[in-house]
Amino acid sequence: MIALIIISFFVAAFSVQVFMRRARRHARIYGADMPQRFHKGHVPRLGGAGILLGMGAAWLAAGITGNDPFNVAWPAKISMLTLLCILPAVLGGIVEDVTQKVQVRYRLGLTMGSALLLCWVLGLGVARTGFEVLDGWLVAIPFATVLFAALAIGGLPHAFNIIDGYNGLAGTVAVLVCLAISHVALQVGDRQLAAMVVCLVGATMGFLVWNYPRGKIFAGDGGAYVWGMVIAVAVVTLVQRHRVVSPWFPMLLLIYPVWETLFSIYRKLARGQSPGTADALHFHQLIFRRIVRVALADDEARQLLARNNRTSPYLWMFAAMSVVPAVLFWNNTLVLMFFCLLFVTTYVGAYLMIVRFKVPRWLRP
Repeated sequence: MIALIIISFFVAAFSVQVFMRRARRHARIYGADMPQRFHKGHVPRLGGAGILLGMGAAWLAAGITGNDPFNVAWPAKISMLTLLCILPAVLGGIVEDVTQKVQVRYRLGLTMGSALLLCWVLGLGVARTGFEVLDGWLVAIPFATVLFAALAIGGLPHAFNIIDGYNGLAGTVAVLVCLAISHVALQVGDRQLAAMVVCLVGATMGFLVWNYPRGKIFAGDGGAYVWGMVIAVAVVTLVQRHRVVSPWFPMLLLIYPVWETLFSIYRKLARGQSPGTADALHFHQLIFRRIVRVALADDEARQLLARNNRTSPYLWMFAAMSVVPAVLFWNNTLVLMFFCLLFVTTYVGAYLMIVRFKVPRWLRP
């Protein structure tokens, strides 16, 4: 599988470099007054297109028929169909990155449409939740299993979009998650599924070469949608194919972006705002403003870039709080549930602590 990582890495790195050099004009329309903006200058947001090309090239290479040179048993027909199914959502995100004119409801519709296509083509469904009563209800109503899977696959891209706020943040989280999935997939002998996410790892690393720490290009909505859709398909497929894998493994593995989304919806509704309204009160934004100190630099742009880069490691460590136990206890539902509860409690406590300016001294660099 190392060959697949190399293919996806170099195709993505080259593609991202081309977009970085040729697509600066569209970056000028991204307003300086946007609440999510924490950088100076006009930075292209087409990193997601490069990730898609890198991953897609490796997927097609993995599906080469004949003697199966990569030893992953992944037919080209399946890899191509999977790629075609996620295209509507990802292209919608890329169009938004270029034009800033695709409304949230349309992008949500595209991700849900792609999710339903994936469920239909790949036969995906969520029939196990860890609760016997609910599982019995899902088995009795097969359509419910498909709907459940579609909601997960269509919703996760937007969760990754929410945490995509600083250089290297969402990309590194996606790499950690994919490595965890590939580890468990190999534990149960599923090389096809491991190859699927390994290709995404290589493509994401090719993007991160230009994104962190220099911030030359951003993943944009397109990149977040690639990460979210592929990872969601992978975990749904993993749990569906292998009963030994706990259905709470993907829940703990992805609890950071999922809970960030749910908490943001609650926070906005409590303030009388629409959940689709952008703001600057996400967890990573609070860390940027209230924990990361002003960096010493000779101009404002370099100072902002330095603070931007110093924010992401805090969130990498935070995400690792869920990824590590998920990998260690991937087949133990009760333990996974406990760590999910622990993460949610820690998140809420940390959020309130930062909001109330009660950050311990040792957390301030």
